[in-house]
Amino acid sequence: MPAVVATGTVDAERPSAPPARPRPRLPWRTALAAAGGLAMFLAFPGHDVWALAVLGPAALTVAVHGRRVRGGLWLGLVLGLVFFVPLLSWSGIYVGAFPWLALAVTEALYLALLGGAAAAVSRLPGWPVWTAALWVAQEALRGRWPLGGFPWGRLGFSQAEGPFTAFAAYGGVPLVSFAVALTGTLLAAAAIVLARSRRDGHRGRRPAALAVVAALALPLLGTAAALPLAGSSLTEGGPTRTVAVIQGNVPRAGLDFNAQRRAVLDNHAAQTTELAEAVSRGEAAQPDLVIWPENSSDIDPYTNADAARVISRAATAVGAPILVGAVVDGPGEQISNTGIVWDPVTGPGETYVKRHPVPLAEYVPARPFFRFFSPLVDRVTDFAHGTQDGNLTIGGANVGDVICFEVAYDGLVSDVVDGGAGMIVVQTNNATFGYTDETEQQLAMSRVRAVEFGRTVVVAATSGISAVVAPDGTLVQRSELFTADTFVEEIAQRDSRTVAERLDAAPEWLLTALGVGAVLAVAVRRRLAAR
Repeated sequence: MPAVVATGTVDAERPSAPPARPRPRLPWRTALAAAGGLAMFLAFPGHDVWALAVLGPAALTVAVHGRRVRGGLWLGLVLGLVFFVPLLSWSGIYVGAFPWLALAVTEALYLALLGGAAAAVSRLPGWPVWTAALWVAQEALRGRWPLGGFPWGRLGFSQAEGPFTAFAAYGGVPLVSFAVALTGTLLAAAAIVLARSRRDGHRGRRPAALAVVAALALPLLGTAAALPLAGSSLTEGGPTRTVAVIQGNVPRAGLDFNAQRRAVLDNHAAQTTELAEAVSRGEAAQPDLVIWPENSSDIDPYTNADAARVISRAATAVGAPILVGAVVDGPGEQISNTGIVWDPVTGPGETYVKRHPVPLAEYVPARPFFRFFSPLVDRVTDFAHGTQDGNLTIGGANVGDVICFEVAYDGLVSDVVDGGAGMIVVQTNNATFGYTDETEQQLAMSRVRAVEFGRTVVVAATSGISAVVAPDGTLVQRSELFTADTFVEEIAQRDSRTVAERLDAAPEWLLTALGVGAVLAVAVRRRLAAR
């Protein structure tokens, strides 16, 4: 007994071992989120590795799986910053880093919300579907709020080529984004199951394999969905009109591209006159209508007789009406970004005023507030907001006109198609973005829109890239940056309706409701558990 007591005494007096230090965790989740953002960036025009788009949702899903909402917010922000900072670098090319970084950070905050929401639903059954739906919900919010939103960088816009493109014809850009995101979340589910089974010694190969099969089924389904769309030529689907696209070029790139406004107008008039001469020599077809780009006349032809004469001479020479992109004085102290149908006999006729001017570029809300950040806002004269759709009759064609960034907004494009447009025209001016990827990114949007609505899309740019896009999204013609160019093509005026046009915004609202509903289900579950 004493021996036992002695032993116990010695053990009691022995100093306890210090607690084991937790092994330092490498910030692999943050690194994974950053890698996902980089993959998404490389999927967009400028690099065009469209297949990498699925790795963004996959990486974020793995990174936030099982985490708290707070951690998901951080990881979503990391992915968003790595994605948007380089993607939107064109926005600061001439105005400096602050506006560019402010825009990129603002857009990244939406992906932070997505990361938090994805973390919240990651414990629900069927979480790959809810997470993919949340990508659509995030894009729906980002494209509408604030100030009308900024839908640049939607997953669907990275898919101008590839097996996911055809989904646009059945559910618009939201369905393309959902298909890309769901492919990524299913791949993430397979990776998570395999990692867990290896760690815990449980069998997980079968569910992982099922997730991979489901992920691969989506691009295969997209390939099958593209079969009815393949080979849609410019001349099929309705009566044709001969359309000429004029890219006159500008004296210089940058914010002062229009310092020589008369030179820009003269360039487009001269290019049109050259086309007229080619027609008279039999080297080009006689156009029924001619498309000039946005800002092709920054001199108001209603108040400046000389500008009006230049346009009239060009229209008379080519023997066809011209859709002129003009900056027009009024209403009041504002100015209007306007498309004007200019007839060679009767002069100016129907007009379309841009409905969605770009905040901080074409108008400045709360000007004193934003002046605190940059005095450049005082260089911006407020543009009026148009109130009518861009449906114009020109040369026997019903043209759906959208101006520049408006091509990114689902509703503005669907409105002109619903209004009877047989073709879509995008009048744009990209001279303020120099030799950047902005114009390529915008062109990709036009290609997706062509598939979405089954219409030929004509892009007319002052300095490039002008293009003609067939209804299946293929590029028939395209110009280079800062070169003068002219295209003449026979284009069918279509009246068929795609499934996407018939459904309108229903796929986006349905998918958004699925994602938001999953988040609400988590909130209710936690509230009940707390009780």
